[in-house]
Amino acid sequence: MPFRTLGDVRVGAVGLGTMPLSIEGRPDPARAVATVHAALDAGVTLLDTADSYHPPGGAPGEGELLVARALASYGGRTDGVLVATKGGRGRTADGDWTVDGRPAHLRRAAEASARRLGGDAIGLYQLHKPDPAVPYAESLGAVRELLDAGTVRLAGVSNVDTGQILLAREVLGDRLVSVQNRYSPPSGTVGRSCGSARSWGSPSCRGARWAGSRAAPWTGRPRWRRTRGSGRSTGWPGHAGPARSGWRSPGCSRSRRPCSRSRGRAARRRPGTRRPRPGSS
Repeated sequence: MPFRTLGDVRVGAVGLGTMPLSIEGRPDPARAVATVHAALDAGVTLLDTADSYHPPGGAPGEGELLVARALASYGGRTDGVLVATKGGRGRTADGDWTVDGRPAHLRRAAEASARRLGGDAIGLYQLHKPDPAVPYAESLGAVRELLDAGTVRLAGVSNVDTGQILLAREVLGDRLVSVQNRYSPPSGTVGRSCGSARSWGSPSCRGARWAGSRAAPWTGRPRWRRTRGSGRSTGWPGHAGPARSGWRSPGCSRSRRPCSRSRGRAARRRPGTRRPRPGSS
């Protein structure tokens, strides 16, 4: 398996998102643990969870406890496994999702997550979602305090747009190592992982990939933008095939025609050929 680097930690390029193992519709505990073990056997070294991954009416942290049990009962080595958890969301009794980005709540939530996961500190702690009722800089400040206190080793953000990523970089500095946004074709939110599905802007990303989402380390270089039309980008590593209409790099002109810079080798014209004019056959 290829590897990626999150901060100073080397992890497999493919990680396991454990959300389906701990929310409604989850398998029985033995099968859930066996699923984590099978992923570890396959070389997965990145496990993703959150304190809000529990059934409606359940106690916070069931997903984290599942990951802790699976690691404790695994017969092989686990010292190279990075556990990424998230805080700042919750569940209601009827199954809805809530957001709480208050600094005091985030500090309590992270400390509780650390106790459930065990170890000296949380490997990677991601702010689950911006709280519209709390200035995002204040929520990020709480994460920075957790880093300074040693409760968290590395930090990330989730469900964010480009401006929020830049603000997180300003507040957290080099300790911001990941962005986890939705990457779900059925939801229509296919885009570069470091930008939001709404703005489609993003920095360059090289990161770990999960089913239904993609997490990637920050590199700080904007590369692709979304324009009118439909299409996809070749901006992320490992993606084969040319980009289609609607994608352009920052240097392209503001035209609705496909930009040759974003179409790759397959779109380059042969010597001596001319681009047909609009409306010509």
